[in-house]
Amino acid sequence: MRLRILLVTAVTTALVLATLLVPLALLTRSHAADRATADATARAQSLAAGIGTALAHPGPEGSRATAASLVTAANGADLPRTSVILADGTVLGPPARVTDAVRLARYGRAFAYAPPEGGQTVLVPVQGTPGGTAVVHVALTDEQLYAGTLPSWLAFAGLGAGLVLLGLLVADRLGARLVGSTQRLAKVADRLAAGDLTARAEPDGPPELRLVAGQLNHLAGRIEGFLTAERENAADLAHRLRTPVAALRLDAEGLRDPAEAERIAADVAALERSVDEVIRTARKPLRDATGLTGAGGPSRGGAGEPSADLAAVARERADFWRPLAEDQGRTLDFHAPDAPVYVRADEAELAAAVDALIGNVFDHTPEGVGMRLSVSAAAGRPGGLLVIEDDGPGFPEGHVPQRGKSGGGSTGLGLDIVRRVAEESGGRTELTSARRASGGEDTPENGRGARVEAHLGGPST
Repeated sequence: MRLRILLVTAVTTALVLATLLVPLALLTRSHAADRATADATARAQSLAAGIGTALAHPGPEGSRATAASLVTAANGADLPRTSVILADGTVLGPPARVTDAVRLARYGRAFAYAPPEGGQTVLVPVQGTPGGTAVVHVALTDEQLYAGTLPSWLAFAGLGAGLVLLGLLVADRLGARLVGSTQRLAKVADRLAAGDLTARAEPDGPPELRLVAGQLNHLAGRIEGFLTAERENAADLAHRLRTPVAALRLDAEGLRDPAEAERIAADVAALERSVDEVIRTARKPLRDATGLTGAGGPSRGGAGEPSADLAAVARERADFWRPLAEDQGRTLDFHAPDAPVYVRADEAELAAAVDALIGNVFDHTPEGVGMRLSVSAAAGRPGGLLVIEDDGPGFPEGHVPQRGKSGGGSTGLGLDIVRRVAEESGGRTELTSARRASGGEDTPENGRGARVEAHLGGPST
């Protein structure tokens, strides 16, 4: 924008100055020619008076000598070439041709004209001389005719260049102000896009940009208000779950079978921890919830970066779900390396992602369908790979999971949780066919199975 403002200003100023200075330069040239012609005419008239007096004396030889000396005196250095053409064709002074213009001047008419060779010629008749009318011939060259024009043009050019530079300086200051205000608005918008809802624009610059800054601040306030209300609603809804969870705990404590009571009580305790985590997350300040460590955006490294052992978390969640799998006649195979596989994710969020993957198998496959959960270190880079496969019908053709849309009667948030955790760690998710990925064949009898891969990035070093 700044460069364009400078370009437009330079072109506009140049056009305006050309409109003004070019006619002025031509006028200066014309004025110089008129001045030189007038000076030559006055010189010719003065010489004509002297020539007329000299030629009127008796004795033609003496009178011509006097006239010749007058002509010689008129041809000084840097002066126009001056001659006198007598009535008999004799030329006193520098050579001069007897042209039609000279013949016309002999009729008593003084005038100036531009000869074909350039310059200007002034003719003044000298009447009353013996033998007829003589003519004073003054020839001006182009240099003499336009003397003093070049310095005037250079002065005009300097004036024009100075005005252009002054215009560019003013335009640059104006452009810097506009661009600076626009860049500050863009930085505030970037901070808002990164999740810093406390970012506000300082209204400055032209009225239009101040209006945009005010509307941007209003938008940021509205977004912050909406998000705050939404998070409070989520926290309130999660808090309402405490009552039925407490009732479940009491029912579990009343079971006669101690082993069954202990198992259900453990499940209820895990549910209570999940509800508490939902409430704590929802009640966090918006700035903390977005993971911001400064005005520039989310944290991607440093001391405050989350980190968790993917293998340990997946093993713990597989052990949690294995009793339910056994009740439904399922196999839940788990494979992970003995060494830790650290990924850039919060341990609670990572556990929620693993629960979502395993829970999807329970929710969307018939009882007795087995599953395989595996963890491996990422090849050639920090991070890890979490894979779950099942022997169910697999994903429908053309299935594209979307948040809030399941197609299987659920909330549709499970795979989105996995996707969010993977992307926030710097990774991605992939959905394929389990049997196709392992080289098997898809048949209507055995199904093709579903395979979900979560590639998670590792902590920054």
